[in-house]
Amino acid sequence: MLKKTALSVALCLTLGSIYAQWQPAGERIKTAWAEKIDPNSPLPEYPRPLLERSEWLNLNGLWDYAIVPAGTAEPTQFDGKILVPFPVESSLSGVQKPVGVNNELWYHREFQVPAKWKKKRLLLQFGAVDWRTEVYVNDILVGRHQGGYTPFSFDITPFLKSGAQKLVVKVWDPTDNGFQPRGKQVNNPNGIWYTAVTGIWQTVWLEPVEAKHIYNIVATPDIDRKNLKIKVGTAGTAYGDYYEVTVLDGETAVAKGKAAVSQQLTVAIPAPKLWSPDSPFLYDVKVTLFSNGTEVDRAKSYTAMRKISTQRDKNGIVRMQLNNKPLFQFGPLDQGWWPDGLYTAPTDEALRYDIQKTKDFGFNMIRKHVKVEPARWYSHCDRLGILVWQDMPSGDRSPEWQMTQYFTGRENIRSAESEANYRAEWKEIMDLVIDNPCVVVWVPFNEAWGQFKTPEIVEWTKNYDPSRLVNPASGGNHYTTGDILDVHHYPNPSMTMYDTKRATVLGEYGGIGLVINEHVWTPDRNWGYVQYKNTKEVTDEYVKFTEQLEPLVLRGFSAAVYTQTTDVEIEVNGLMTYDRKQIKVEEARVRAANQKICKLLSE
Repeated sequence: MLKKTALSVALCLTLGSIYAQWQPAGERIKTAWAEKIDPNSPLPEYPRPLLERSEWLNLNGLWDYAIVPAGTAEPTQFDGKILVPFPVESSLSGVQKPVGVNNELWYHREFQVPAKWKKKRLLLQFGAVDWRTEVYVNDILVGRHQGGYTPFSFDITPFLKSGAQKLVVKVWDPTDNGFQPRGKQVNNPNGIWYTAVTGIWQTVWLEPVEAKHIYNIVATPDIDRKNLKIKVGTAGTAYGDYYEVTVLDGETAVAKGKAAVSQQLTVAIPAPKLWSPDSPFLYDVKVTLFSNGTEVDRAKSYTAMRKISTQRDKNGIVRMQLNNKPLFQFGPLDQGWWPDGLYTAPTDEALRYDIQKTKDFGFNMIRKHVKVEPARWYSHCDRLGILVWQDMPSGDRSPEWQMTQYFTGRENIRSAESEANYRAEWKEIMDLVIDNPCVVVWVPFNEAWGQFKTPEIVEWTKNYDPSRLVNPASGGNHYTTGDILDVHHYPNPSMTMYDTKRATVLGEYGGIGLVINEHVWTPDRNWGYVQYKNTKEVTDEYVKFTEQLEPLVLRGFSAAVYTQTTDVEIEVNGLMTYDRKQIKVEEARVRAANQKICKLLSE
């Protein structure tokens, strides 16, 4: 009994010490999930569902941090503790401080390598760090990465020593003082522009692998030929090494095949079960790597049989199709911001919640607006059954300059460095989600914000992934390229342009605002395209807009995007409040109206 009591006291003291080092910062609104965060193990879920191994070590938690002038040597003393992976400007980081173009953010922690991994290669994995990153292990620079939205990793095996390992990360992020993709981030938040995000904002983790291992799996379905093309990326392999793929429906293997590591494999899928929002069926995939006939690595994944295309209907209108059938795609503009975590959802449950509510509202699609989510978000979309349009985060020069380009109808003139960076980051973003069946449309530009060389960028995008549609510029400067003409019109839906050769869509409309006291970012400064006094008025207007949309669908629209899923900072035009604690519409009426629109082309 004495031992139990002593252990309990020790545990309480340890937990008390951890919580004493971290509390959410600031007094702004927070989600209910903020209270569920364990600072000793935030976001503990496996971060990469499309290539899963059994062994890994999560490095999220409390790290040391310091904000110092750019160009300064590694600090010998730190400012305090930061909760990784929440960005330093966020409440959940426990810091909530700006960094700015003239400073750099340093992180420090130590970790131990499990004894059973001693003979393995050790990969240090980062989900995403915004923006320019340097990583040091035991005072040795092991690698750099430039880009704010995509994963990267380093093999740190040669730099390990016995005992504790020192890990240091340095980040510089100019936000809107730079050319890099940044979406809605600015140093001076206002209007439709939000708080800056700097540093680590997705899970950091360790993964042991063999010298020869799998690093990527891409499965491309062909429902017309009833087959699946699978390409497996491997590292350290040699001529004679091969991989084996098994595709499963539950416990039943429906397809198997083997191929040399340099070859793409095609396997037949007899009587394929098709993926759709109404029936989001996923096949499990197992991949095993062999060298000299011996298994050296294995990974789990999943895939789906589905097709996205366009086709003229009986009236000659070019329609978007899913699985060779017309489907009106209807969903909200989803910014993916959180009042407490900014870019980072407080928990995986929270990350999933917005998607589930989108389904509950009767939508079948999400436009992920000038932001990229963690891999688990797309996996939730795959499993719940929601179509995704993936935007490229906008960037290059100031928001004011971007808006000038929009209103004058001119493209940006980017520097060579800016162009090269855009292309590199766009490719990495596509690579991140290219294997997710939910993603059906690529959107390289939004409203001419940083738009440049549109036909060239669209052609490259289409060639890199012919299996999806390309929306060249949502509401932006329009060129006769790609698969879609996308117009914006606020607040009510309107068909201001129409394309006889491509699918015509309403890429943004709506923005119906409602302030709900105690659930707003800034009580005395709020903005929406139109504002109403209560939930009934908002719902009445929403339903009226869907009634106006219906004849436009029959006349030519193939998709529509309503602004927006939630309030964001001073914007109050969400279907939910920013803290997700209040639904701002009469849900049953909205669901009925949305479901009617979604079925218009299917009946």
